Amino acid sequence: MISQEPNPAPVADSAGQVPARPKAAKTSLGGRTAREGYVWFVGAGPGDADLITLRGWRAMQEADVVLHDSLIDSALLVGLDAELLFVGKRCGRHSMSQKEITELLVDQALQGRRVVRLKGGDPAVLGRLGEEALGVADAGIAFEVVPGVTSATSVPELAGIPVTHRGLADSFVVVSAHRCNEGSELSIPAYRARTTLVLMMARSTAPQWQQQLIREGYPHELPVALVSRGATEEQRVVLTSVRFAATDLEKSGLETPVLAVVGQVVSLHARLGSRRIDSVEERVHCQ
Repeated sequence: MISQEPNPAPVADSAGQVPARPKAAKTSLGGRTAREGYVWFVGAGPGDADLITLRGWRAMQEADVVLHDSLIDSALLVGLDAELLFVGKRCGRHSMSQKEITELLVDQALQGRRVVRLKGGDPAVLGRLGEEALGVADAGIAFEVVPGVTSATSVPELAGIPVTHRGLADSFVVVSAHRCNEGSELSIPAYRARTTLVLMMARSTAPQWQQQLIREGYPHELPVALVSRGATEEQRVVLTSVRFAATDLEKSGLETPVLAVVGQVVSLHARLGSRRIDSVEERVHCQ
């Protein structure tokens, strides 16, 4: 748990005077006078509240309002002196549309409020940072991006699977397993033995991505790790292979979010994953 310590005291200048905190400037916005607003796009990290960056945590202490997603550790929101607005999306259930979220960001900032847009993982990795930041920039609002720890690499890592490892993999590819429409294929590259594939949001489309892996030349016995609720106390890991991935995922009952790691580095879980005492390992059809 992150301790909510007060911000450090300001440093006195050469005359021994402590400078006052600067006040927000006044500006004309849409025909009215208001304090200048500001937006931080903050990555909350992959799960556990402790994995947010110090810079992101400081931004949250300065916020007047926090717009947060679904996959945020609720501990991050406790004790904040800010209004909390839920704008999450889960499995097709949207609290509001993307257009409405961007409009809300702009509206809050135009009221002169300091706004934190809190996103899981890193906001620029499948987090729609660009769409929201463009809307804020087009409205003439100042903003800052605070990168976060992306689940694409940290969730496998915390499950005992480094995405690169000398002799096994020298590159990795991150792909969204969420399809925009029923007929679209995923951006899965052709098989390369020394490349690790990380599939984000892999739960609902497992039969599709499994068949696409086979079409792209991935060996049937290539190891696959399915990680549910990574970087949390509810983390579960299922080991399988390309041949059985969809079947084993269905049998496992893993809850979303699920991330799939495909490649030889999955074999390292047997030695490195055992050190994670909060990980539940299930060996299913692991060849």
